[in-house]
Amino acid sequence: MAQVAKEISKKYGVLEPMQSEDSIDGQVSELKELLENNGQFPVTLIGHSWGAWLSYIFAWKYPELVSKVILIGSGSYEDIYLSSMNSKRANRLTEEENLRVGTLFQLLNEHNNPNKKEVLREFGELMAKADSYSPISIENESLDFQPEVFQSCMKEINKLRSSGELLGFGKNIKCPVIAIHGEYDSHSFEGVEKPLTRTIKDFKFILLKKCGHNPWNEVYGKDKFYEIIFRELESR
Repeated sequence: MAQVAKEISKKYGVLEPMQSEDSIDGQVSELKELLENNGQFPVTLIGHSWGAWLSYIFAWKYPELVSKVILIGSGSYEDIYLSSMNSKRANRLTEEENLRVGTLFQLLNEHNNPNKKEVLREFGELMAKADSYSPISIENESLDFQPEVFQSCMKEINKLRSSGELLGFGKNIKCPVIAIHGEYDSHSFEGVEKPLTRTIKDFKFILLKKCGHNPWNEVYGKDKFYEIIFRELESR
């Protein structure tokens, strides 16, 4: 999201936090403290992928602190859409790449594997290939991959989603929620649009054609994406 933060900063104050806590509650508290020390409530939260879920959960827990939530490439809010994501990814990768994904997944689950950062980096690259329609560039920003944080938080979110709690959080969100989703994104757009439409009172869904998981890095999606972002920020 660094590119998006830089673009927004040309017109608005923006924070792009690096979350380090290994639990959802920990990351929510971490974000709240950062906003208290550096921002002014209520805030607009813009979250991509995992950050979309985190923004959604933050708005549920602290509805009075958030004026608007913008979800970008969010994961699904119900389990029934997961098989669609997995099959799309498998169909877009070669047989060799699919075998490598299986190997990497096993390596990530080895408790004493000292190379988990490299494993997660390679895993992310393969997922990015499957999730992109026409990428402008191969994004390779300098990030400190945190496998333990990723795995711990994903385990929690999967439990919340399976139990129905994750979707139920939306009933307590008081602010407008806008979801932006690339049509080609392996994360099912139906898994965002359908559940949230029936759960959140003020919800708007925008589907970008010829666009993958990272709209700001898509040839056919970038301009429309930024047009939407700035329009929503102007109408806070």
